[in-house]
Amino acid sequence: MHAPNTLSLLVALACLAPVSTIAADTPAPAAPIATLTASECEVWNRELAFAHSVATHDAAAFAELVHPGAAFESGQPQPLRGRAAIVDAWSGLIAGKGMRLSWYPSRVTIGGAADVAWSSGPVLFEWPDRPPEKRYATGTYHSVWTRDADGRWRVLFDEGAGRAPATVEDADRFRAQRPQVCPGADARPG
Repeated sequence: MHAPNTLSLLVALACLAPVSTIAADTPAPAAPIATLTASECEVWNRELAFAHSVATHDAAAFAELVHPGAAFESGQPQPLRGRAAIVDAWSGLIAGKGMRLSWYPSRVTIGGAADVAWSSGPVLFEWPDRPPEKRYATGTYHSVWTRDADGRWRVLFDEGAGRAPATVEDADRFRAQRPQVCPGADARPG
């Protein structure tokens, strides 16, 4: 019997990501904050940079954070495959057209393969042109990151899970709960 390779671990992680819907009328309980390792904080900070690239309409930064062989919507029958296809499909969102997407990590985990990480957290969808009572929705995301040959972490798999209507108060709570630093012993930005 041989040890699983990194690709096998990535596929297994992507398949294990739960797909659930968040009930709009039931606030999510506050999850305990784990102390992350320095490497997990690197991924945490890269995830924040990834979200920031969309918020600031920075297509070059977004592309740099996506692995060349990435698969987005990885749980779907026809995932987006490859950096170029993903950047193209996300171009309107990155440009700020129509819907705005915000997210941040609430969990990052690195297991036995030091070059593979799992990240998950809440997502806020916003349609600025809609009336306030129909403007927001919430969900979660799950991403698998890999450390590339250049030592930088890049998203390899990404999948959103669930979308439920949200109130203005839910959106405010989402923004207020965004962590400013990684909950790790060494939380310096990376």
